[in-house]
Amino acid sequence: MRTSIGIPRQRSASRVLTIGSFDGLHLGHLALVHQTIALARSGGHQATLLSFHPHPRTFFQPQQAPARVLPWRDRLLRLQGLGMDAVILLRFQQSLAQLAAEAFVQEVLCRQLQMRALVVGEDFRFGRKRAGDVALLRALAPSLGFSVHPIPIVESGGHRSSSSALREALQAGQMHQVRALLQAPYLLSGRVSYGQQLGRTLGFPTLNLRMPEDLAARGIFAVWVHGLGPSPLPGVASLGRRPTVEDQGRLLLEVYLFDWQGDAYGRCVRVEMVQHLRGEQKFDDLSLMTQQMHRDLEAARAVLSATPSLHAA
Repeated sequence: MRTSIGIPRQRSASRVLTIGSFDGLHLGHLALVHQTIALARSGGHQATLLSFHPHPRTFFQPQQAPARVLPWRDRLLRLQGLGMDAVILLRFQQSLAQLAAEAFVQEVLCRQLQMRALVVGEDFRFGRKRAGDVALLRALAPSLGFSVHPIPIVESGGHRSSSSALREALQAGQMHQVRALLQAPYLLSGRVSYGQQLGRTLGFPTLNLRMPEDLAARGIFAVWVHGLGPSPLPGVASLGRRPTVEDQGRLLLEVYLFDWQGDAYGRCVRVEMVQHLRGEQKFDDLSLMTQQMHRDLEAARAVLSATPSLHAA
């Protein structure tokens, strides 16, 4: 799968496009992705996902920016697994925000990206002041030579499947709901980096993965770790800012693996977040924190002994 930041310089084959933020790839997003791939395969086009960075709401209302469901690394890994041919990320800045809906379709989608079909949600809005919609796309389609394929709103459990619902489930630690909306386990990936080695001195050496500062998920989790052997490894993870030992620390995913020894520094791993055990806490001293870590370890062991990994490596 090809990933481009900005419009690719070299023109490729004609495209079937889908457009959106795709934060999390929930059921509604999956419907768009599957339809895009199906149309592309049937017509000999390139299945392409077009998204924006930063999130448009972050650009317009930075103080109300939505928390991120998944880092882009993990979104791209899943899109590749689903069969998407290409992903294009456009920088969302003033010039793009001020572009009229008609001009966006004519100049960006048709002239620069050679769009032949567009798959969007039935409530899709775009262009300056969100003036563009499916009706406008249908009006422009005949003269510009593309087809429009609106997808109905997808529901899960009687509620609309959305990134907002995913964020709420993550922030509440409802991992079963997260998995239902994703139709997949919640996976966070990264390269293992050096930390402060505090866990090692406390008897809990950890794998440290840096995470985006605006990630929605927080807390202590039972996890399976992929990428360090032929089978997933069980562990317990802390996703947070380490308030007991740091003030205003950066967001870090720290994973302690049960009964495992080895050098993982520099290696890329994927962490399957199975069950939320508790929220992050600030302890009065390290001994109290260590006692709680032992309880977390036992709780995670109990969860994982009854919960096999759902991720096919």
